[in-house]
Amino acid sequence: MTPFIAELIGTMLLILLGGGVVANVVLKGTKGNNSGWIVITTGWALAVFVGVVVAGPYSGAHLSPAVTLGLAIAGKFEWAKVPPFIAAQFIGAMSGAFLVWAMHKDHFDRSSDDPGGQLAVFATGPA
Repeated sequence: MTPFIAELIGTMLLILLGGGVVANVVLKGTKGNNSGWIVITTGWALAVFVGVVVAGPYSGAHLSPAVTLGLAIAGKFEWAKVPPFIAAQFIGAMSGAFLVWAMHKDHFDRSSDDPGGQLAVFATGPA
């Protein structure tokens, strides 16, 4: 597996599993609806674990442009590799988010009266 593909798949799995657990907790009609923050934090922890296990051996599992840029600024990663890594991470994140939406489409439709809950699947905001 190339580092590009590893970053893409690792980031996609990270967002798919992390966003999926949030969708399961906050959207109406899911089996995990209102199950609480402990389920979300556990799901995100496992999402990070899966992303790192999949991508780590091939790319170092940056899984985030912030990590890639930070390593490049610190001189621990080649600047020439930064654009392809970030492109892979963006494509992977968009793919993962699309899959979360597609898999939970019916629940997004049922939760149309709660735009904040729908947004919470893909973004954070002030409490």
